[in-house]
Amino acid sequence: MKTQGAAKKTAAQQTVSEAISFEEATDEAIDFSNVQIEPLFEDFVDFETFSKSDFRAVKVKDCVAVKKSKKLLQFTLDDGTGTDRTILSGIHAYYEPEELIGKTCVAITNLPPRPMMGIDSCGMLISAVHQENGEERLHLLMLDPHIPAGAKLY
Repeated sequence: MKTQGAAKKTAAQQTVSEAISFEEATDEAIDFSNVQIEPLFEDFVDFETFSKSDFRAVKVKDCVAVKKSKKLLQFTLDDGTGTDRTILSGIHAYYEPEELIGKTCVAITNLPPRPMMGIDSCGMLISAVHQENGEERLHLLMLDPHIPAGAKLY
């Protein structure tokens, strides 16, 4: 839980502290010896098909657990259009909603809406998934906070 002092950080202080926490996280030695990843696809996809996917940087404005669901989080996202985007993601086993607010993530924004638990999910957040010691691990892709909402990713 954030203290009042932490909640009053300026945007510049927040950016600096996020950059420091990212650097600290990446400076740690990580043991990948027990990691198993899925094999790469053997089929190729042509460039035209790939280029139809619209990957965008999105800022998490709000995130809440979906009632009556153990897995789903409901994200309210700034995708740069000026209209909030709702995406649901089954990542509650890996993240608590409040720790994701303010983060910059990657989303595919041109998927058709998909109803989940009575809520339309308008896109998909991108995560990295692997097995470690027989357990699934998931990391939501988070970008540098300096990347603006709506920036196209290639």
